[in-house]
Amino acid sequence: MSKTSAGQTASKEHKEALGATFELFRISYGNQFNAAYPDLERSTAAMRLWLTHLQDYPAALIKAAAERVVKHENFLPTVAKFREHCDHAFELFGLPDAHSAYMEACRAPQPKSEYRWSHVAVYYAGLASDWFFMANSIESKALPVFKRNYAILCERVIRGEDLKMPVRKALPAELSAPLSATQNKKKLSALRKQLDL
Repeated sequence: MSKTSAGQTASKEHKEALGATFELFRISYGNQFNAAYPDLERSTAAMRLWLTHLQDYPAALIKAAAERVVKHENFLPTVAKFREHCDHAFELFGLPDAHSAYMEACRAPQPKSEYRWSHVAVYYAGLASDWFFMANSIESKALPVFKRNYAILCERVIRGEDLKMPVRKALPAELSAPLSATQNKKKLSALRKQLDL
């Protein structure tokens, strides 16, 4: 892992995703790419900048957004334009963006497992972030925790994992009612006789 200019640690997956993105842009945008990044020094500096500004997206999402860009954009995108595509790439997988997911997780009523989630990844990110912590912490403290957990889950979804809601336990076929005080005394007395107490 290496440090970006913002001091964040860049994962190997993020560096590989960005390398693949720049290669796709080089092939797709040819002269535009070469004019923007004419030498190794400039393309390396640009990749560092992009890496700093794309750390909050899962690596697999960056790759998906790059594919989306070359299909929809006639010109080489800026970082800001690419971030817009990243936000829309979540939609390709049925995932809300991180902040919308956070707001949904905070506002969902109890019991959380019965709520109709926009995507099951939101439920699991809330569960991993701790419902109590989220409900009792300010957004500036809770959102980064949620975003990290959500990014991990989004990465899994984007890679093709099918997340499922937990299966609720069924009620037993027969419910037993608690014994009354008199019944408890009789039962205890019978047990004592059996044990010769």
